[in-house]
Amino acid sequence: MTTGRDNGSAAAPRRTDARQNRERLLAAAREVFGEAGPEASLNEIARRAGVGPGTLYRHFPNRASLVTAVLGDRIRRLAELADELLSDTSGTSALSGTSADDALARWLGAFLDHARVNQGMGSALLIEEAGGLGLDCHQVIRDAAAGLLARAQLRGSARLDLTADDLVQLVVGIALSTAKGHDPEQPGRLLALVLDAVFRTPREP
Repeated sequence: MTTGRDNGSAAAPRRTDARQNRERLLAAAREVFGEAGPEASLNEIARRAGVGPGTLYRHFPNRASLVTAVLGDRIRRLAELADELLSDTSGTSALSGTSADDALARWLGAFLDHARVNQGMGSALLIEEAGGLGLDCHQVIRDAAAGLLARAQLRGSARLDLTADDLVQLVVGIALSTAKGHDPEQPGRLLALVLDAVFRTPREP
């Protein structure tokens, strides 16, 4: 006769395997979607994750659910980076003593990378609410930008007339306008021009 304890012992490894499979699928999806966009082969994602297609569909019943999960994961990572950059109250970040200005510039660079790698994975999700994610994408991103901008305005050299919405719209504009470009350096150059306008003190290239 199988005891409840035996069932629990057997269930624990299954839960661990399921969690690891989901993490592998998300990692593979980030990679494949980044290479080929949201219409990339789901079979290729399963192959890179080292699982069968059936396992993929058990975790993500359709393409939309997988895209949503990847986007949500990226947005949460952006929020975590902002929190880490803001974690020190002394005026420098916990990340290698980054100044308030440098912290804002670093986060905007990460946000630009995030926006560009979407390659059409619901660009509107960058600036609108996405109910399927269980969070308001615009609000999460705006809050991250607002916290870093406020500190740079207080302790750095950021212009006082800027808003977080201004910054988000500018970076999304760079991402969308360079999505099909052939110059891989152009997004960085455009962001540098934006940063020159953001800060009252000239910055090193």
